[in-house]
Amino acid sequence: MKKTILFCLVMTVTLPLFSQWEAAGDRIMTSWGEELDPENVWDAYPRPVMERIEWKNLNGLWDYSISPVNQPVPGTHSGKILVPFPVESSLSGVKKEVGAENVVWYERTFNIPPEWDGRDILLHFGAVDWEADIWINGIKVGSHRGGYDPFYFNISPFIKSGESQNLLVRVWDPGDEGYQPRGKQVSEPGSIWYTSVTGIWQTVWLEPVSKTYIERLKPAPDIDRELLNLKVLTSDPARGDYYEVRVFEGARMIASQKASVGTDVDIRIPGPNLWSPESPFLYDMEVLLIRDEEVIDRVSSYFAMRKISYARDDHGIMRLQLNNEDYFPLGTLDQGWWPDGLYTAPSDEALLYDIQKTKELGFNLIRKHVKVEPARWYTHCDREGILVWQDMPSGDATPVWQMWQYFDGKELERSRESEENFRNEWKNIIDFLYPHPSIVTWIPFNEAWGQFKTEEITEWTKQYDPTRLVIPASGGNHFRTGDMLAIHHYPNPRLYLYDAERPTVLSEFGGIGLALEGHLWEPERNWGYIRFSSKQEVTEQYLEYAGELIRLINAGISGAVYTQITDVEIEVNGLMTYDRKRLKVDGDRIRQINIDIRSTLK
Repeated sequence: MKKTILFCLVMTVTLPLFSQWEAAGDRIMTSWGEELDPENVWDAYPRPVMERIEWKNLNGLWDYSISPVNQPVPGTHSGKILVPFPVESSLSGVKKEVGAENVVWYERTFNIPPEWDGRDILLHFGAVDWEADIWINGIKVGSHRGGYDPFYFNISPFIKSGESQNLLVRVWDPGDEGYQPRGKQVSEPGSIWYTSVTGIWQTVWLEPVSKTYIERLKPAPDIDRELLNLKVLTSDPARGDYYEVRVFEGARMIASQKASVGTDVDIRIPGPNLWSPESPFLYDMEVLLIRDEEVIDRVSSYFAMRKISYARDDHGIMRLQLNNEDYFPLGTLDQGWWPDGLYTAPSDEALLYDIQKTKELGFNLIRKHVKVEPARWYTHCDREGILVWQDMPSGDATPVWQMWQYFDGKELERSRESEENFRNEWKNIIDFLYPHPSIVTWIPFNEAWGQFKTEEITEWTKQYDPTRLVIPASGGNHFRTGDMLAIHHYPNPRLYLYDAERPTVLSEFGGIGLALEGHLWEPERNWGYIRFSSKQEVTEQYLEYAGELIRLINAGISGAVYTQITDVEIEVNGLMTYDRKRLKVDGDRIRQINIDIRSTLK
């Protein structure tokens, strides 16, 4: 009898929650999306490169409504949305277009754990696209513009003691009507352009901290001098505050340094284990913030000893180098889209899957294309061992893409507001991603989309982060600045431009299309650069292109990126289907030829 009563009580508590959510629409889904539990969504720690023990996940079902831009918060909401999936996605449970004329309102309540009493509370947003206003208990605590960088607010002054707290979020996104970075998002998707996303699309979470706390870590490895330079940025330090850094190789502590807050340190790492895709060794690190000999904050982190550079080979060709040795980066273009979550992967396991499949196919590089991923994606790349070329998401207008033989040096003239916004978002993205060793190259522009003041932006990027290389404009318009000349050619590899002073890379080629029935976003409408009808045909064409690429390496190509790892919406150029359920090539043959390509310089 007691067991029966207990069962009934559990059912009355849990059934209403599940009944408020189900995936919307009838599009294809990934297996992770099909198995998604709305009570346990994106529950992994959001920021592994700077981890604290205590935190609280606010993902899950929130109240939501969509209303015209100029209207106040609605008196009642339209229903439930599953955070952190964007409004337009199936997994949000909403799947509605928002548009520039509307805003999205989110609301929920939460409790502060009693053991956090006396500490400051930080409210974190992994990413919100694009303009967010935040209220706690009816008090506006701040705003943020930027669809790709994390942000937070210290909400401690606005917390009500011993009560449930109210969180309200308003989001506006101008979509492709605005100047802001937006990548491939458009209001009318087709070919290489995809569905717009709006609102919260990464984890929302809380963490308790001391009044003074560690804000950011900036590790800069120097393998030539066998040391790590580390900057520790803190909030509101007091005179006499200092920090201690402890470095571990496995369970053994191999180095320790202390420094006053605001002073960077050089930590000796004698005979370092060098990080590479073949051996992705990471050192663990602990940073303690100390006041009056008491630890007031503590974070766990990691770093890698690696170097990216370039030099002339024996034939006078500029070659990319990893850890002072010639190295050929061979990668896939990775758009980072999902049929069920759009911008948001259905789970952390799904996020990891694409990286692992890329490596299994013999690639050592991912070009993250006009999108920025959650911090966990970059940690997976750090741990799995794969190089990352990171794009800035494109925005503003697209001028005429000037072919190299007709290029007159003219560039887009952005408005002052657009230009300032670009600079601000680009800096925030670099700050966010700086600690991740897998990232070896920044790409501020792609194919002239929103490209402006190329030389100035490129030189600023190089000065702001001298530990990485910069491709000024992948695919053009080309300027003699930065560290690589990056050309595009579809479908076959081709060397039609060459720079004797910088490595020349083929940063896009391929696009071999295959539409597989049962795995298509729109069965009646799909697109590819070239189209085949079988897995065998796609494999043979890839092998043919690979042979051409090997010949071009000897002629001067120093890196290459194949388009692309998965299908995206109606674009069927992927090595995998959009739902990740089918590999569209012979994996063993692709892996072997990719190993052959990468070995050409050895």
